[in-house]
Amino acid sequence: MSTEPVLPSFADLGLPDAVMAAVREVGYETPSPIQAATIPALLAGQDVLGQAQTGTGKTAAFALPLLARLTPGARKPQALVLAPTRELAIQVAEAFQRYAHHLPGFHVVPIYGGQSYGPQLQALRRGADVVVGTPGRVIDHLDRGTLDLSELRALVLDEADEMLRMGFIDDVETVLKKTPAERQVALFSATMPPPIRRIAQTYLREPVEVTIAAKTTTATNIRQRYWFVAGVHKLDALTRILEAEPYDAMIVFARTKLGTDELASKLQARGLAAAAINGDIAQAQREKTIQQLKDGRLDILVATDVAARGLDVERISHVLNYDIPYDTESYVHRIGRTGRAGRSGEAILFVSPREKGMLRAIERATRQPIAEMRLPSVEAVNDARVSKFLARISDVLAQDAPDGGELALYRELLERYEREHDVPAITIAAALAKLLQGDTPLLMAPERERVQPAERSERPERTERADRGPRAHDARETRDERPMRPRKDFPPRQPPEPGMETYRIEVGHVHGVKPGNIVGAIANEAELESRYIGRIDIHDDHSILDLPEGMPRPLLMLLKKVRVAGQALRLRKLGEEDIDDLEDGVETAPRPRKPGFKPGFKSASGKPGGGKPGAKPAGSKQGFRPASGRPDFPPRKPGPKKPGPRKP
Repeated sequence: MSTEPVLPSFADLGLPDAVMAAVREVGYETPSPIQAATIPALLAGQDVLGQAQTGTGKTAAFALPLLARLTPGARKPQALVLAPTRELAIQVAEAFQRYAHHLPGFHVVPIYGGQSYGPQLQALRRGADVVVGTPGRVIDHLDRGTLDLSELRALVLDEADEMLRMGFIDDVETVLKKTPAERQVALFSATMPPPIRRIAQTYLREPVEVTIAAKTTTATNIRQRYWFVAGVHKLDALTRILEAEPYDAMIVFARTKLGTDELASKLQARGLAAAAINGDIAQAQREKTIQQLKDGRLDILVATDVAARGLDVERISHVLNYDIPYDTESYVHRIGRTGRAGRSGEAILFVSPREKGMLRAIERATRQPIAEMRLPSVEAVNDARVSKFLARISDVLAQDAPDGGELALYRELLERYEREHDVPAITIAAALAKLLQGDTPLLMAPERERVQPAERSERPERTERADRGPRAHDARETRDERPMRPRKDFPPRQPPEPGMETYRIEVGHVHGVKPGNIVGAIANEAELESRYIGRIDIHDDHSILDLPEGMPRPLLMLLKKVRVAGQALRLRKLGEEDIDDLEDGVETAPRPRKPGFKPGFKSASGKPGGGKPGAKPAGSKQGFRPASGRPDFPPRKPGPKKPGPRKP
């Protein structure tokens, strides 16, 4: 169903009063096309197959009707949302919490990899109305019996095509098979490749099909740029831009009310004329602040989306997105505050590595590329500071009367000091300049600029099959029985792309691993978008891959323990010792293999790998064995005991 009618208001969609109150608080007025088409269908209990780009308002499209049909306070989950990444899972959970503000007793629990099981288990024991999770972690909880879907009413698959791309589609099907037959299903995807279409045909019952074409555009007179958040704190980056970028007035958008207050205070502490407006500020004070912006008494306005709605001030030459918006419509609304009435404008967007997907969604929705910008250099900032300092001197001299004016008194005092202390006038002037500057240095100290990771194009198709070679029967041998190939026999590998480093992981063909398993596990654990995982070469007992340069050590230690296909990755830079051994300051040879290791473990779902830490191998006769360092796992059930002498 693809329509272009006059959109109704939210009040016309049949949402209950408690949900509508939250909608009004958020500031929604008119539903987006996908919301207008999806909400009535879900309220009627129908399955929905939605095709729309990221950032079109899908979260509200399924969250609002699901909340309308829930019974808050139930002990078991009534709705489950599957998301491809932990970041998206967190965002969806936060949206549910925001929309359920007026529903007493409502609880939403996000569950995802990379977080300790303890908090998740406690939250699930307390009871959850809605669970939002990544496929692998949801399966883990299902296998352990800590997630009960027996009373599930609705299941949402969000960004299904992304889950397919990350190798999670088998996990999605596993979850679908473990849900009640009478549940409602909503599947959303930006594209409909054959595997997604097959899932829809298999698990959805006469779905209402909603297709929304992205038609959002921005004015061509607004220059759009983004800065990739790396190496420099966002506040320092903002300060550099404010000092070196010529602007008349600027709106800085933050995501939360608290964020606007904190950022405005920090900018004021740096001597900038800034103020915050948000939903907690009285309307009279908001109007006063906006009038100050119009009159030139205020140069920087730090605002939330709701507070800045409909704002039209001619002086606004720049819009800076300090926090990236959740959807493309908000972005278009934000940057529309500049470039009014045919004037030119500037739009700057701060983007972190895990927000690259939203950046691409914005480019697709606006149909305009967003160019990467470089922060002003230290030299540029210093030049700007010197120019402003000299301009202040010129302003004071220009304001003084020809007959001496107020400067006459100070001139007499300086002449007196020069005579009494025999100090040159220029030295006295320098001392006064330092006194005026205070403790804040006039110039920034030189620093070594970090090279930002280069923007990568779409990853070329992998030639995995060409790299493998024949799959011989020795894949079934134990690792002790397999001869070890020396490193020099490895196939030659091209140097990594700029901004990337090459790593080795201890999982390969004999463990049944596939590229999707590796990409999915690392993307979830490292909060790293899958497109920034470079080439993967899978060998017999290990794999070689490229990852972004400069990854922090705690993250590397975490990835080292992640398990794929039943194997710990033991990640380390190619050619270096194992990270564990480096911690102990010991140079090591390759670790000996444990006797009795059986390669080719499969997940509980029956497929190789899966990237789920600590997953129970199929056919294991013992209960779940928690990984070391995870004391908060559920206790395993006692298995058969081996005969032997009992210790006294």
